[in-house]
Amino acid sequence: EHLKAFDDEINAFLDNMFGPRDSRVRGWFMLDSYLPTFFLTVMYLLSIWLGNKYMKNRPALSLRGILTLYNLGITLLSAYMLAELILSTWEGGYNLQCQDLTSAGEADIRVAKVLWWYYFSKSVEFLDTIFFVLRKKTSQITFLHVYHHASMFNIWWCVLNWIPCGQSFFGPTLNSFIHILMYSYYGLSVFPSMHKYLWWKKYLTQAQLVQFVLTITHTMSAVLKPCGFPFGCLIFQSSYMLTLVILFLNFYVQTYRKKPMKKDMQEPPAGKEVKNGFSKAYFSAANGVMNKKAQ
Repeated sequence: EHLKAFDDEINAFLDNMFGPRDSRVRGWFMLDSYLPTFFLTVMYLLSIWLGNKYMKNRPALSLRGILTLYNLGITLLSAYMLAELILSTWEGGYNLQCQDLTSAGEADIRVAKVLWWYYFSKSVEFLDTIFFVLRKKTSQITFLHVYHHASMFNIWWCVLNWIPCGQSFFGPTLNSFIHILMYSYYGLSVFPSMHKYLWWKKYLTQAQLVQFVLTITHTMSAVLKPCGFPFGCLIFQSSYMLTLVILFLNFYVQTYRKKPMKKDMQEPPAGKEVKNGFSKAYFSAANGVMNKKAQ
């Protein structure tokens, strides 16, 4: 009873803040109450903390078989969402510049159903981090990684309740395409023999940045030429995407721009082989002095 009362208070607060929910998605799994999304997010954050403590003095797990199936599954789900979003928006005659929430009829419902899978997939993708914990890849668990995973799941709960179609289709369409590339890369990287062929990780980050910029551009196009899509949602989405641009750009600079500088500092000049902290030239000079003394 206490949990039910708390749930009612949370829902009343959200309804008061954002207004009436879209009636077309009432009764859909996990949407009527915010608590499942909230509790899954809390469990996700706790599992990172507790998991790292648990794995601290234990050997890293391989998980090769599980990772192969997981990455294949996410790749196939992303391919389904990409195809279904393209087909449903084409069927509904969606306007690329700005699309409202109700004019496409049954096509809007079809888009909303795909976007529900997109929302649900964000909870499944929590496993990305759990696998990092179990494999002791703690360097991968950055603020950007955790912020992106936790925030997307909660934001898309709101999207599905208030703006489950229309202009909301564009970001997931791009992101589904990016995820096909990304999870294919992750799946292949599980096998050491494939590492020499995986030269395109850098370009994945570039593609993600392009995705965010295109999403911001698409969102702001509806601000410049409105079509009835909620103005506040457009501003929020643009602001959130801007935070991702900043964080991913920082990640890109830290990962791909600074490493060559460090490598140059660590490597000795050409022709000067270092051995036990001394260069080859040092030993040559030292041998010459010692030989001269011996004479």
